[in-house]
Amino acid sequence: MSIELTIAIIITLVGASTPILFAALGELVVEKSGVLNLGVEGMMLTGAVVGFAVTFETGSPWLGVVAAAFAGAAASMIFAVVTLTLSANQVATGLALTIFGTGFSALFGKAYTGKPLALFRSVFPPELATHPYLKVIFGYSPLVYFSFIMVVAVWWLLRRTRPGLILRAVGENDLSAHSIGYPVIAVRYAAVAFGGAMAGIGGACFPLVLTPQWVEGLTAGRGWIALALVVFAAWRPYRLLAGAYLFGLVGTMELYAKAAGGPFRILPSELWASMPYLATILVLVLISIRRNSNTSAPACLGKPFVPTS
Repeated sequence: MSIELTIAIIITLVGASTPILFAALGELVVEKSGVLNLGVEGMMLTGAVVGFAVTFETGSPWLGVVAAAFAGAAASMIFAVVTLTLSANQVATGLALTIFGTGFSALFGKAYTGKPLALFRSVFPPELATHPYLKVIFGYSPLVYFSFIMVVAVWWLLRRTRPGLILRAVGENDLSAHSIGYPVIAVRYAAVAFGGAMAGIGGACFPLVLTPQWVEGLTAGRGWIALALVVFAAWRPYRLLAGAYLFGLVGTMELYAKAAGGPFRILPSELWASMPYLATILVLVLISIRRNSNTSAPACLGKPFVPTS
């Protein structure tokens, strides 16, 4: 394998992994607060279509990313009101949010289908961003570098700050946290909003970084992979980073199996395409088998908060 092909694979791998990483980081924070939001796919699609539309109309991908974050957060507030304020079932509401996001993106994005869009380019000088070898470090969009920053930020928030301690306390024992004066519902609202914003940014990566146009169903189920990835990573940000790139590698192999020969033809491209979803099922099965063992899952995950006083 030539060095040029290796660099091309790495660049494709990073691009394919970044949307999953954003969405999974947001969901990790949500689940650490004790909330299970299965609407990640819907929020990603909402962020993707809004990010594309704003970028197309304004010509600014920066505004597109901000709009995508707000759109994802706004969609997450539908889930938050229904589950946190009205105490509805979190699983059913999350699935409904995915259906809503899928329908909304299809309807809103119909006017933009097939229209071209300039990709989000690297912020580094062209001499570095397009260098045959240095582009493996400097040739990415700003969102790629931002995703690395967010991994560190989420780890620092959860492990080194008082708000992170409160968030984890709410996720582990909401009644005890409430009894000592922590605003459980407010903390969970903030966590859900953050998760929605991150999912929106992850969705915006598709039209702004990976594909220069809008296509219905652009995220192709990556939100579900992000959900499984949180469990796969045992709710730890650094494991999340490794897992996102592992899933991204499998997706990259699918693309190169279709376009190239040699070692990429060991497995059919269809099997490569199915592997992330097979891995998702495998992770869920393993978690089900180990349900009674000591895991890192927040103790209150998915349970409605009903204060005793």
